[in-house]
Amino acid sequence: MELSNSNYFEFMKNVFKSVGLFEKDEALKGVRVLDVTAVVLGPSASDMLAEFGAEVIKFEPAHGDQMRFVTPFAYFYKNMSPGLWEQQHNRYWVGMHLGHPKAKELFLEFVKRADVVIDNLTPGRMAEWGLDYSVLSKVNPRIIQLHVSGFGSWGPWTGRTSYDAIAQSMGGLSYITGFEDRGPIKSGVWIADWINGLMCALSIVIALNYRERTGKGQFIDHMQVENVIRMLDWTWLYCYLTGKNRSRSGNRDLAICPSDLFECRDGWIAIAAFTECEFEGLCKAMDRMDLFEKFRDPIERLKDENARYILSEMAKWAKEKHTEEIIRYADTYGFSASKVLEVDDVYHSDHFNERWAVQEYEDEVYGYFKEQAYAPRMSETPSRVKWGARPIGFDNEYVFVKILGLTVDEVKKLYDEKVIFKWSESIPSSCPPPDWDGKSGIKYP
Repeated sequence: MELSNSNYFEFMKNVFKSVGLFEKDEALKGVRVLDVTAVVLGPSASDMLAEFGAEVIKFEPAHGDQMRFVTPFAYFYKNMSPGLWEQQHNRYWVGMHLGHPKAKELFLEFVKRADVVIDNLTPGRMAEWGLDYSVLSKVNPRIIQLHVSGFGSWGPWTGRTSYDAIAQSMGGLSYITGFEDRGPIKSGVWIADWINGLMCALSIVIALNYRERTGKGQFIDHMQVENVIRMLDWTWLYCYLTGKNRSRSGNRDLAICPSDLFECRDGWIAIAAFTECEFEGLCKAMDRMDLFEKFRDPIERLKDENARYILSEMAKWAKEKHTEEIIRYADTYGFSASKVLEVDDVYHSDHFNERWAVQEYEDEVYGYFKEQAYAPRMSETPSRVKWGARPIGFDNEYVFVKILGLTVDEVKKLYDEKVIFKWSESIPSSCPPPDWDGKSGIKYP
């Protein structure tokens, strides 16, 4: 069926509407992931897999994932850290430290029944426990193991501790971010963690596709800092070809002119106009056709002296305008402009809410939530948030009985032998909400 232009957008809206989301198929349904991760770098990878349907089982030590204690302004919601919640959806939670000899045996039983193992422990830690890829692949030749760390499993810096700020700094991102007369700036979000998590998830899907064709599993070594380097667009090629360093340039785009942020009377606005047609429209809006006549060639505009002049003239013009006024000019004359939105503006945006970029759901343990979902909009296999983070060991009984086939008495013995465990009352952030009824959210074998 061919659609007219007027019907196309309504058709798209109906295809992707959120009604019936949970009745649709899940792309990764049937893929079982063993998650031995903590903080953000590893968990963000399995989070994406889980939201697209993979069965993710998280193994957590007694002290808990570090993110149980990482929370903005020391804020906790019903004992839960928002820093933990955001990358821990749709998992089954097991309290078991893999360094325990009996735990190792149990984990290998899980490996026989699994597709993927993800860890972001110190390089070599899984080997210390006798759970490196050489062991796992003998137990299950089809297993895919991904190890992600700050500096990889070999090289002079292997084993160094890395956090997002370290990765941004070591990869060159912080150095090129900021204004030329000031020091480096790191991103306000954990961008090196999240982008790496997405790349890790992609590499696992690639490995699953390879296994589908060959029957073979494989080991994936992912280095956080290498991925930061890969993010830096034309930087490395420019350095190689010219021998010059890349310096900080504020909000100015060094490869597109004009493209910058400008202060207006009521806030800030982003303006971009690279093609000749777009730049002509901008100049008409500014009533500065002299700029167009002189700098219609985009290559001329990119020369440093010319770019600085154009941007300074635009800054004077924008300073006297309101943001909505410039946006109307952009719509009329064909260049690009958008108000620099505050987080609150984005959160309440009609556009993003209509697209269900922000999902609403009720978690059985913690109650009603509203948060962002993953960006790919899949018509037949959309991502979904089914539940959020859980207390340590919350799903022990379900996992050991349902997946390994142990009896209830055998699971009780594992508790008695301290092979598995649950939350500790002495660590509130590992516990259920104070008002939990003792049964909501529990999944029964």
